Amino acid sequence: MKTRISLSRASYVLLAATIITSCNKNDLSSSGDRLSTSNTIAVAASSTVSTSGSTDSVYLIQPCKRGDKRDSVAQSALPTTIGTYLTANYNGAMFRKAFALKNSASVVTGYVVVVYYNDKPVGLQFDSAGTFVKVLEQREKGDLDAPGGFHHGGRFEERDGEHRDTVALNSLPVGVMAYLASNYATDTLMKVFQNRDGSFVVLSKNNGLYATVFTSIATFVKRDQLPTERGSIQAVELTGVPSTAANYLSTTYPNYVVEKAFSFSEGGTVKGYVVFIDANNTKYAVEFDAAGNFLRAKTIH
Repeated sequence: MKTRISLSRASYVLLAATIITSCNKNDLSSSGDRLSTSNTIAVAASSTVSTSGSTDSVYLIQPCKRGDKRDSVAQSALPTTIGTYLTANYNGAMFRKAFALKNSASVVTGYVVVVYYNDKPVGLQFDSAGTFVKVLEQREKGDLDAPGGFHHGGRFEERDGEHRDTVALNSLPVGVMAYLASNYATDTLMKVFQNRDGSFVVLSKNNGLYATVFTSIATFVKRDQLPTERGSIQAVELTGVPSTAANYLSTTYPNYVVEKAFSFSEGGTVKGYVVFIDANNTKYAVEFDAAGNFLRAKTIH
């Protein structure tokens, strides 16, 4: 659930196209978090090229077995279910690259799709039918073999659980506070986060749970109602959420960071949970029922 990272420089075109198509080792090597390069896909850390013509890179962690390979495929060749999923969960994202995952017999076992959402790379793995499997973990090149896979000051330093992205409610920009007071005066503010791009995400409750997004200069972007059941909303620790839910998060969002968790109760009985997480600098709200079974997820920013 924690990871760190370093930066490598190369041209955007080369980084976005560079991949390792064959796998020479079985999954992760036996030495802890060490990864063979065959288990990674290099992509640009942003879709924006710097003025110098170069950009940082990150590596998507997609372990594969000996003899497996990745073949580039066109977006039009992907199962329609993948396109439907991307539209529903990453609307407005820029498609960058896709691969068919094949076993040693050249049978397609799944797909990996790379998109840029809010100018950040997101790697998604699907099964052969195009059903979503998981969000691929990202690491910086220098941290591929580092303990935990991250370093302080790196792109993914929040994985150490220190929550440096948390903003005190009384430290919100005046423009954000003014907008909320004018448009959502009855909201109760629960938590505020500032992303690496300077944008703000405000969690609040008002007969439901909401995430309101603002730019770094306090301009309103959007307001999402998080997927929740109606009822009394209570902040809880992840330890208060069923282990089934925690296991789902670990499998589906490797090295995710818990930002905030909530329970929803009616008549004193818990009806479900929502866990607000950060996965590779993209935030998600993931809903579970009272037993911790996954219900749905919403991509926030």
